[in-house]
Amino acid sequence: MYINVNSKNFEEEVIKSKLPVLVDFWAEWCGPCKALLPTIDEIAKEKQGKLKVCKVNIENSGDLATKYEVMSVPTIMIFKEGKPMEKKVGLIPKKELEKVINKYI
Repeated sequence: MYINVNSKNFEEEVIKSKLPVLVDFWAEWCGPCKALLPTIDEIAKEKQGKLKVCKVNIENSGDLATKYEVMSVPTIMIFKEGKPMEKKVGLIPKKELEKVINKYI
């Protein structure tokens, strides 16, 4: 399962995480974001214990979107040891997303 994060808990859940973190920046009105959700759910289940999966609604956490230069959604970022390592924008096939994730777990 993924964790919904916002400005209040981002540091605790993402920056201070001992595990690498996949952060999905999304919005309610975004069709590609909704299409990506089943992939995000699968990855969260399959990588449990190796990867934390978090979702940030940019409508509620615009400051985080600005800080991490999220220009369009969905944007997927991988954080490791509190640092952003890689960013992918758009509807990404699961195999491509897994290649990115596997570099960090």
